[in-house]
Amino acid sequence: MTPERYEKIRRVLSRRQPTLTVLMDEVNKPHNFSAVLRTCDAVGVLTAHAVPPKSGALPTFDATSGSAHKWVAVQKHPDAVVAVRDLQAQGVQVLATHLSQRSLDYREPDYTRPTCVLLGAEKWGVSDEAADAADANIVIPMFGMVQSLNVSVAAATILFEAQRQRLAAGMYAAPQLTPAELDRLAFEWAYPDLAPGYRERGEPYPALDEAGEMIR
Repeated sequence: MTPERYEKIRRVLSRRQPTLTVLMDEVNKPHNFSAVLRTCDAVGVLTAHAVPPKSGALPTFDATSGSAHKWVAVQKHPDAVVAVRDLQAQGVQVLATHLSQRSLDYREPDYTRPTCVLLGAEKWGVSDEAADAADANIVIPMFGMVQSLNVSVAAATILFEAQRQRLAAGMYAAPQLTPAELDRLAFEWAYPDLAPGYRERGEPYPALDEAGEMIR
C-alpha cells in the first residue's frame, strides 16, 4: 500500500453515493453485468442490487468490469418485486426502465433523491409486475429503427444523468458516508486479504495513518 494509492481510495470513497443504486433483474450476460458495474463505479454507486438469472447464480465477472466488482458490492435478491418493495421501504424511489402509459423521459425524475434504477434482462426487459411496483417508469427517447438500447448502455445513459444532477446539487463535494463507514471501507479496500480475517475473529479493524499504514 503506497500513500498515493491510499489517498486515492479515500478520495473515491469520499465521493461515493450510498443513495444511488441499480437493481439488475436477471441480467444474464456476463459482459453486460460487468459493464453495468463499471458504470456504477464511475458514477459513485456504493452498492448494486441484482436478482440472479433462473440458473440461480450471478453472471461471472469478466474483463469488461475493469475490476469494478472489487469496488461495488452486489446485494442479491430472490425476486424483483420483493427487492423493489424492500428498497421503497427504505425510502428509495425505484425507476423502472419500461415503456408504459406512465413512462417519463429518463431526465425528468429527481435523481438527488435516494434512487434505484431498475434494469431488465436483455431479452425480456423489466417485468410488468416489477414495473407496476416501481414508483415510475422511465424511457430513453429513441429516433431510429431499433427500439431499445443494450442494458449496459441504457444504465450508463441514466446513471450519468443522475451524476449530472447530483454534481449540480453539490452531492459529490462532501462525503455522503459517515466517518466510521469511510474508515471501514478504506481498510477493506486497502487490505482486502486481511479484512476477512478480522471479521471472522470479530475483531475491529486496525486504525490506519494518513499513508494507509496500520497503527500498531
